[in-house]
Amino acid sequence: MAEFHPKPFGKYFLIEKLATGGMAEIYKAKTFGVDGFEKILAIKRILPHCAVDKEFINMLVDEAKLSVLLSHTNIVQVYDLGKIGDDYFISMEFINGINLREVMNRAKEVGEKFTEDVVVYILSETCKGLDYAHSKKDNEGKPLNIVHRDISPQNILLSFEGEVKIVDFGIAKAAMNISHTMAGILKGKISYMSPEQALGKPIDRKTDIFSTGLILYEMLTGEKLFTGETQFEVLKKIRTTRLNENSFPDSIPAPLRKILAKALAYSVKDRYDNAGDMQIDLTRYLYSTYIDFTP
Repeated sequence: MAEFHPKPFGKYFLIEKLATGGMAEIYKAKTFGVDGFEKILAIKRILPHCAVDKEFINMLVDEAKLSVLLSHTNIVQVYDLGKIGDDYFISMEFINGINLREVMNRAKEVGEKFTEDVVVYILSETCKGLDYAHSKKDNEGKPLNIVHRDISPQNILLSFEGEVKIVDFGIAKAAMNISHTMAGILKGKISYMSPEQALGKPIDRKTDIFSTGLILYEMLTGEKLFTGETQFEVLKKIRTTRLNENSFPDSIPAPLRKILAKALAYSVKDRYDNAGDMQIDLTRYLYSTYIDFTP
């Protein structure tokens, strides 16, 4: 990998390259104002092979128009979507922390499991952000019907101050679309799909609830619920597996097994109606079981 050197990027100054993914590079950056004003933010620069895909860019722009309306403590704030030269970019809130996938990988490496209270707290905060986004209305009071589509550990950020924030609202739909022609981009994401996603059916907010349930299970047990030798095997399991409270290990407390069963119901109509209801159940369990819990 070529060494990165800090450099200007339009009105921004790129300080450090944080990551490179299938569709974008992410930088820590800053912007300047009057009298020495500086603001730290993150820049997601769309990679050239995605930027030339007109359908991808059109979808990205449409979704970004919605995501910029989201302002919530559990969602990474999107500031702008723009173009500098041939480069499309998204500027967003910078989170001083790491994503949940990195934390989960590290826990597995050292043979440790998350404590139950921390697991429930992280997922209850995630549900708060989801419920806000799912319930968002336009200026005329019409539902925007925002769905994340890719709730997975790498899209949940944990700040070093204890905040939990969902990233990439408004990007997942475009990313999923372009990935159909790019082998490998979805690798690692399939494990968090809902049955309706895996079957190519229309989706709504309950898809995000199912994905949240999968993360809850994985954090409690240290293992993914759906695994297989190939991506096709994983998809087949997601498409066919029916779960109930007895499907989960006895090591998981009964109230959490009940929450898992409702979040992971195969039929959309049997699932939590909204993420707010799941958040209430998680929070009720957290503070009734861990009375002195503080984030």
